Amino acid sequence: MKSITSSSSLDLKSMIRIGSPPGFGLTHHRVVVPRRLFIQCVNANSNSTYGGHVGRARHEWQSACAILASKVVSQQQDTEKSGGGADGLSAVNGHPTIGLVPVKESSSYPAPLPKPLSIADLSPAPMHGSPLRVAYQGVPGAYSEAAAGKAYPNCEAIPCDQFEVAFQAVELWIADRAVLPVENSLGGSIHRNYDLLLRHRLHIVGEVQLPVHHCLLALPGVRKDYLTRVISHPQALSQCEHTLTKMGLNVAREAVDDTAGAAEYIALNNLRDTAAIASARAAELYGMQILADGIQDDSGNVTRFVMLAREPIIPRTDRPFKTSIVFAHDKGTSVLFKVLSAFAFRNISLTKIESRPHRNRPIRLVDDANVGTAKHFEYMFYVDFEASLAEARAQNALAEVQEFTSFLRVLGSYPMDMTPWTPSSRHD
Repeated sequence: MKSITSSSSLDLKSMIRIGSPPGFGLTHHRVVVPRRLFIQCVNANSNSTYGGHVGRARHEWQSACAILASKVVSQQQDTEKSGGGADGLSAVNGHPTIGLVPVKESSSYPAPLPKPLSIADLSPAPMHGSPLRVAYQGVPGAYSEAAAGKAYPNCEAIPCDQFEVAFQAVELWIADRAVLPVENSLGGSIHRNYDLLLRHRLHIVGEVQLPVHHCLLALPGVRKDYLTRVISHPQALSQCEHTLTKMGLNVAREAVDDTAGAAEYIALNNLRDTAAIASARAAELYGMQILADGIQDDSGNVTRFVMLAREPIIPRTDRPFKTSIVFAHDKGTSVLFKVLSAFAFRNISLTKIESRPHRNRPIRLVDDANVGTAKHFEYMFYVDFEASLAEARAQNALAEVQEFTSFLRVLGSYPMDMTPWTPSSRHD
């Protein structure tokens, strides 16, 4: 073995080997992943030993080892770049290499165990630099995609083919949020999403209001006279019903899952007798031309979307908040009046009240000696009111409501969308 001399008075001999550090007591099997170079330094002028190694002083021995290790690694890196040496190491401090025999890794060595998944792997936190993943119903170009971008700028929008799939995407950690419509100023409530709010355990954490600007789209070169049908989402068809009649279009009107999906369907199937009601962005994405711009019956057409998450947010009082609840009342008269009075007596404004038939108990039988047996529907009531759950008046109102109801659930307490209203335009 060749000796390596340092600039100091120490007469150092280096023994370079590939393996594990001394003291580990490995005899037959040594794990060589990753490969490391270990250097043992010998001082010929001293007989003192430290842990089985010879040296003048412990700190001098450690310093010499560190210096030699850094030089060997540096020399190895330089040699690898130049391609010299059988093992990538041709010289150390100007001296030829010691005839090292590379140790080949055996396939019998155990493979490294797979790293277990963690919550961070399933859903990277936005604070760590990952974009927020937001699920919406539809395809790119849908109004829900625009609402997701307005609610969460620079988010990663995830299209879903159905409303329920968007709920499930958040529950299964595929998405961090969902942005779904619940009502429109012209078409009214989207009842499907109200039913899904009750079925799933997601929480409303915000709302966003999006002005809707509808366009009549067709393939390039198609004129209105060629059209035999118009397809779009049922809400979009109802929002443009009078305008289409005024345009003199004697066409069939067919409902599809979403507005942008209608444009995509026409483009993929090259349907030259069909038009779609969708946004101007959908026309750009799918190569459609705009036959008519702004065909909604009312320029004040606005759709309200809610933002859903797995966990609720902490209600605050430093800005306007809205709270959404759902309840079912017990049998008896004037129960709904008593519930609403709990809010009126505390000067809490209601912004919405919606009734939906109770799925588990749709029919209730009422005995009447004079008339006989009457059948009445059991209802679930959805209520939005302007107050934060952090306020005492809201807490007291819900405590009173609970006395008259058989079921009460808070869907969320969240900041109100205070964006100033402007008439819709094609740039929205």
